[in-house]
Amino acid sequence: MIAIDSNILIYAHRRDSPWHDRATARLKELAEGRAVWGLPWPCLHEFLAIATHPRIYAPPSTLKQGIAQVEAWLSSPSAILLSETEDYWSIFGNVLAASRVTGPRVHDARIAALCLAHGVRELWTADRDFSAFSDLTVRNPLAE
Repeated sequence: MIAIDSNILIYAHRRDSPWHDRATARLKELAEGRAVWGLPWPCLHEFLAIATHPRIYAPPSTLKQGIAQVEAWLSSPSAILLSETEDYWSIFGNVLAASRVTGPRVHDARIAALCLAHGVRELWTADRDFSAFSDLTVRNPLAE
């Protein structure tokens, strides 16, 4: 399974992003494909927080637009939501111990742990910080 990080979601949503066309094409491939792909809950939350932030975008996406976008992604029959599992806490603890991240990067560790808990084979992201999580395969689908 492939999971999608918030930055790829933002690029696909924001037409003013220089990576909009590429991100949209890659998400469309997943959404229209038969293979299951994952959306971690924290990435959807972060997508909404960033896309609607007036200090980041002028004008920002409206909350209505952001929610409609999330609902469109969730309408893909092959999309699943990645949330905490029964063994999440131990996986999260292992990710934190192995990566030794602290502060704001704990958020990335949470996403990595969710992906590992769900057997994600690859996380698509443009964020190089995910290289700290050696058990998770990370790829930037926009760099190809």
